[in-house]
Amino acid sequence: MEYKEFERIMSKKRMNRYLTACGGDTRKAMTLYRYNLHLTQDVFTVISCFEVALRNAIDARLVSILGEEWLKDSVMPGGIFTAPKLYKTREIIERAYNKLVKNGTYSHSKLLAEMEFGIWKYMFSPMQYRLTGRSLLKIFPNKTRSTPEMQYNQSYVFNELDKVNTLRNRLAHHEPICFYLNEPEIDTGYIVTEYQKIQSLFAWMNIDSRAMLYGLDHVLTTCRKINALK
Repeated sequence: MEYKEFERIMSKKRMNRYLTACGGDTRKAMTLYRYNLHLTQDVFTVISCFEVALRNAIDARLVSILGEEWLKDSVMPGGIFTAPKLYKTREIIERAYNKLVKNGTYSHSKLLAEMEFGIWKYMFSPMQYRLTGRSLLKIFPNKTRSTPEMQYNQSYVFNELDKVNTLRNRLAHHEPICFYLNEPEIDTGYIVTEYQKIQSLFAWMNIDSRAMLYGLDHVLTTCRKINALK
């Protein structure tokens, strides 16, 4: 496809950053755009698998403590998430629960699947962590030991999950991830850093991410292709 047609479809405003980053080379700009799409797909695949693994680990832990229907029960009268300060969490769970009940398709597993990534992130915020028994760090049996200088506690996990959530939202909103910050400069440093952190969280959960993602994880390969366009 000719660049002018490509630009017409994707919009000149959207393509300007790619064109500038490629020194005005229209062929390179289209290639970079396509590589960025590949990278988005690659990273989203890794995050999706991580999200499912995290969700299932949290669920297994809380089922053992709070019972088979802990998520539904959490928003019922007297439930652990009925405190006024947790109204956003409660609304998300209630909305999903009511939809499934209305459709006649409710089950605990389907309710889990309806939850946003943010629900799992906030399980490590101070209030939710306390209300769920202060035990969710046990889903990370290989977690790095804390030191006086660095505490690998639930606050640390919350902050790491927040970064994953931010990246997930960027991907969902089709934001480019092949540039240095918001500058028209090719750079995959941010993605490599976040990718490595997700790999560390997999390892903390005692999950062999290489084996699990075999044939699916092309993040570093795509990053190398993007950097070769500099």
